[in-house]
Amino acid sequence: MNEIIATNNAPGAIGPYSQAVKTAGGMLFVSGQIPLVPATGAVVEGGIEAQTTQVLDNLKAIVTAAGYSLADVVKTTVYITDMGNFGKVNEIYGKYFTENCPARVCVEVSKLPKDVLVEIDVIASK
Repeated sequence: MNEIIATNNAPGAIGPYSQAVKTAGGMLFVSGQIPLVPATGAVVEGGIEAQTTQVLDNLKAIVTAAGYSLADVVKTTVYITDMGNFGKVNEIYGKYFTENCPARVCVEVSKLPKDVLVEIDVIASK
């Protein structure tokens, strides 16, 4: 039986989806997170650095609520609206994933919800 994961330490879903789903087999699928401040639901102030930090903090909160850690993340997908921001995103990302880094995809997209600059989803396993 799959378990729905929800925490107030990350923004609530803004559509018909769950923050994350944990499978009976130990896989954790975390929905894409955008840089919303959990307490207000507003987009974090600042540029790509502030947005990337907020996204990763949101992901960490959900992963932690499920009983996992960022060290359990095996795959990420990073969506950015400007590949020119890749270096800045990568620098901040590297502060969260320091050893045994997960596999990753990074793609430029034309637009993200609420006109944010970055969205990231993760898959974790225990």
